[in-house]
Amino acid sequence: MLLFSASLPAVALAQTGPAAPPEQQVPAVQPLTDAEAAMKAHVMFLASDQLKGREAGTADYEVAAQYVASQFYAAGLQPAGDKGSYFQRVPLIGYKTADKGNYVLTGPAGSTTLEFGKDYIPSPDSEKAERVTEGDVVFVGQGVVAPHRKRDDYAGVDVRGKIVALFSGAPASFDGEERAHFGSVANKIAVAAKKGAIGVIVLQTAAAEQVRPFERQAQSYDALRVTWGRPDGSGASAAASTPSLGVLSQAGAAKLFAGSRTPWEQISAKAADANAVFKPFALKTRLKAATKTTLSKLESSNVAGLLPGSDPAVKDEVVVLTAHLDHVGVGRAKDGDTIYNGAMDNAVGIASLIEEAKRFKASGKPPRRSILFLAVTAEEKGLVGSDYFANNPTLPKDKLVANVNLDMPIITYKFEDVIAFGSDRTTLGPMVRQAAANAGATFSPDPMPEQGLFVRSDHYRFVQQGIPSVFLWPGTKGPGKAAVDTFLSTHYHQASDQLDQVPTIDWSSGVRFIDVNYHIAREIADAPERPRWNKGDFFGTLYGGIGAQ
Repeated sequence: MLLFSASLPAVALAQTGPAAPPEQQVPAVQPLTDAEAAMKAHVMFLASDQLKGREAGTADYEVAAQYVASQFYAAGLQPAGDKGSYFQRVPLIGYKTADKGNYVLTGPAGSTTLEFGKDYIPSPDSEKAERVTEGDVVFVGQGVVAPHRKRDDYAGVDVRGKIVALFSGAPASFDGEERAHFGSVANKIAVAAKKGAIGVIVLQTAAAEQVRPFERQAQSYDALRVTWGRPDGSGASAAASTPSLGVLSQAGAAKLFAGSRTPWEQISAKAADANAVFKPFALKTRLKAATKTTLSKLESSNVAGLLPGSDPAVKDEVVVLTAHLDHVGVGRAKDGDTIYNGAMDNAVGIASLIEEAKRFKASGKPPRRSILFLAVTAEEKGLVGSDYFANNPTLPKDKLVANVNLDMPIITYKFEDVIAFGSDRTTLGPMVRQAAANAGATFSPDPMPEQGLFVRSDHYRFVQQGIPSVFLWPGTKGPGKAAVDTFLSTHYHQASDQLDQVPTIDWSSGVRFIDVNYHIAREIADAPERPRWNKGDFFGTLYGGIGAQ
């Protein structure tokens, strides 16, 4: 179709015959503001195919880390990594099972060698290349010890020098955040270690085997896992003295419980009740588990930039703002695409962190407390980079007063509210509410408490050090719920999480999210007092946080 220019003389537009209907007008695309363009530019680079999904431990991730360091420099942040640099080197340890292991039961009927893939799946050992663990076995239900809930799955048994057998998960009656905490196998192992156990074996429920058959789970038995390394070359674990020995299937558990006072069939049937309480008891079977693990060293970096505080009285106190820089790298092809770019997860979070730093510089008013901008590695490997920093901070640990975490802010809609997971546990709650109001946003409670998101991102590693922390997200009011559900079901950890496939990215919402974050950080940094845990809060009490006792 010939398009006429408005500059042509009127005679050129003369028509003969009936008048043609007017052309349908296509709405003009509004140009991005400078702030929107700046945010998009970061995501364009970080989520490009050339960085191949920024997997921790790869050269592609290191390119991304160099980019963030350069942006921190441009924002006027001081290096806060190792040896006067922006980088904190994180010594990653990759570990995977080297063979199928050897698991033998000895009980009233003699010895039984368990069958790999049908009876058991071994766990790799981040501490040792070879380990043999042998001991009597004690069943402890879900392995939950929660005095404030009047729950002790170890009551009445002595597990010192023994192996504990337990179910994964936690009581459905617990709130979502506590349920996620107690359901973590790593946290169960830590409890078992305190009780003196020498190993933990996890029992598979019938429901879990129906969802994913045990033999299919066994196909990925030698998948690589990642933790951070100690100076002696071993990998960090929940408890060095109490390794995870693996998982027993329904068939394997039946052999383990042979001759016990309560048959496995009854135990398994009772486990279908999410609120079941089991009485712990010693089994009549002894387990010997021999495992071999392949350990390898990887290198990666956290990126740290410091904005010094201006008030001599509190400038040594530090508010830590985090976002994870890594994504999942290259994976299974979908429509021919193998690169998992991670635009929302979490290039948008990193872009927000960078632009927030620039907001402080542009304000011309330094905060009273110092602010550390921290891009962490290996979040997708199990919150590893943040765990390394929280245990080995480049600044004095007792001066880290708060953490605000930005992970996968979904900006495909105009958000009306914000959510801060964990905000009701500390004095950060009122600060977040006030800051959101200052930025013109309302505040909403956790819309999906059953997901336990408070323990599923990098801020949790700061919580475990007793540091008040929140995890910020655009809210789900109005169009938010549908937009979040669509992203999670269609793009989350998919190759399609890239700029040209995630529809309706609203960069103005991205800038607004940065504005909310800026106000929150400003509120915390300039507050009269450092944040504190609410008295009696579960996490604050568990991890010795200020104000909880």
